[in-house]
Amino acid sequence: MGYAHVRVTDLAEAKDHYANTMGLYQTLEQDGRVYYKGWDEWDHHSVVLEEGGVGVVKFGFKVEYEADLDVIEKKAQQFGLTVERMSAGENPEVSDGIRFITPSEHVLEVYHGQTVIGTEVGTHNPDAFPRHLVGVGVPALDHALILAEDVRLMENMFREVFDYFPTERVQTDLNDDDAHFIASWMTSNNQIHQIAVLEGEQAKLHHFAFKLQDWNEVGRAADIMTMDDVPIDIGPTRHGITRGQTIYFFDPSGNRNEVFAGGYPAYRDRPINKWTPDQIAKGIFYHARELNERFTAVYT
Repeated sequence: MGYAHVRVTDLAEAKDHYANTMGLYQTLEQDGRVYYKGWDEWDHHSVVLEEGGVGVVKFGFKVEYEADLDVIEKKAQQFGLTVERMSAGENPEVSDGIRFITPSEHVLEVYHGQTVIGTEVGTHNPDAFPRHLVGVGVPALDHALILAEDVRLMENMFREVFDYFPTERVQTDLNDDDAHFIASWMTSNNQIHQIAVLEGEQAKLHHFAFKLQDWNEVGRAADIMTMDDVPIDIGPTRHGITRGQTIYFFDPSGNRNEVFAGGYPAYRDRPINKWTPDQIAKGIFYHARELNERFTAVYT
C-alpha cells in the first residue's frame, strides 16, 4: 500500500492532528488537499487529506516494475473489473498507472513510481531516527481495514489480481474453507497484513494504520494522545489476530486511525490462522476479550 487518500471535515483540524500529534511531514498542499509522509518513507507521500466529508477516497498500491501494470490490468479484467488508465500527474508526484473499483466499491489505484524525496535520516551513515520527532513520530503508513458485503469475493480479488495471500481469517467453520467468511487479513510479502476486509457496509473505511516499533512506542503514543486530547477508541492492547500491539483512536473528523507494532512474519506456505465468530472478541482485543460498541458500529 503506497497511500491512503481520505476525506476530512475540517482541513485545519486534520492538519494539526496528522502533523503535530502523529508527526507526519507535510510535502505539498494544493487544490484543497494536503500530502504527508512518515519520517522513514522515501516516496513523496503516503497520506492525502481532502476537505469535504469523511471516509476513504481511494488507496494507492505501488508495484515494483512498470510492466507489472499490464499484468495487473489483465488480471483485473479477467476478474471482471473495469479498468481505466491514469496519467502521470493526475496524482501529484505519482506516475501513470491504472484505476479500478473493487467489488466492495472502493477505488484502488496502482502505480509504479512516485517522486523520491528521501527519508528524514537519509541513506549515508543514517541515524536510527530523526533527532527532533514531533508527537508520536510515526515512521510510515502500515495497512488499512475496509468493509465489504462479500469478504470471500474480496479475498479472491486480492489473491487473483494482486497475488496477495491471507494470513488470518474469521470463518464460520474452521475446517471448511467453503464456509462463510467474516473477515480476512492479506499481504503479498512478510508484512503480516497490508489490507484487511471485514463484513459490513460497502465502500466504508474502518481504519487506516501507522507503523510503530514496539510496545514502548505504543505506550508513548497513548501518552501523546492523552496530552493532545485525542479520542482513544481502544488500547493500548494486543490483537490475538496478527499478534500486533495496538491503539485505535479517531482523527478530528471521526476517521479511525491505528498505531500498530509487532506481529509475526508472513510466508506464503505458513498455514492460515483461522478464528470462529464466537472468538472474534479475543481475536481483536486479546486481553479484554470483548468488543466495544464503537468498534463494530463506527466507520466512515
